[in-house]
Amino acid sequence: MHLKALADRAHLLRAWRRWHVEQLEEALVDVHADVMSRLMAQLEELRSVRELVDFISAQDWNAVDADTRAIALHEINKAIIKVRERMNEKEPINDPLPGQPENALRIIETILSSFPSNGRAHRNQFGK
Repeated sequence: MHLKALADRAHLLRAWRRWHVEQLEEALVDVHADVMSRLMAQLEELRSVRELVDFISAQDWNAVDADTRAIALHEINKAIIKVRERMNEKEPINDPLPGQPENALRIIETILSSFPSNGRAHRNQFGK
């Protein structure tokens, strides 16, 4: 690959990572800061994906806008991949085949996507 193309990709990757950090920082001080702070604490101490699924199931995600749920899912995905890498660095992503039991990430995706997609526009109508 050409050096310019590699430099462009590296630049885009850094920008993408910065954007995700900014999104998380905003979510941690926004309307849903409480649930996001608890989630980040849970992810920092992540020892069991079963505990994480239980934590996610216990939250009122209906009250959380779709953008914040997407930020949460991104952070959850990063944390689960870190756990998987510690368990088997050669296969950090190992989604089940059809007919096999769902894994934690897919269960969490189902939970978070089961609510209406109200987006940031919902929050902005109240001036927040």
